[in-house]
Amino acid sequence: MADKLPTEGGKALGQSPFAHLDLKGLPPAAPAAAAPRHAPAAPERNRGRVDITREKGGRGGKTVTVVDGFTGIGLPEKEQLAKRIRAACGCGGTVKDGRIEIQGDQRETVARILSEAGFRPVFAGG
Repeated sequence: MADKLPTEGGKALGQSPFAHLDLKGLPPAAPAAAAPRHAPAAPERNRGRVDITREKGGRGGKTVTVVDGFTGIGLPEKEQLAKRIRAACGCGGTVKDGRIEIQGDQRETVARILSEAGFRPVFAGG
């Protein structure tokens, strides 16, 4: 029975675990005041006004958020934008007839994403 390990605890740590590290070849520490500063934010590019509307007509009573009025933007970029919006809203959607249609009333989330992309979203209709 003499093979048991003691469980009453050990001695306190009497020395720094970093005392024997070799600091040769390391650059000196930068002073706290010289912390890297963030680059100034690039000015937002104005890509034009887009209208955000909510529609229910002809959809069996289901609400759909529609983004319309894009100028100078092609179908592939609209599909990428629709993909970002769908992921942020957690719902389905599509690009149809040059408009982005998102399921449900998602106007606030859609407006935020469009603003981040450089557009000027405007709530139109009801």
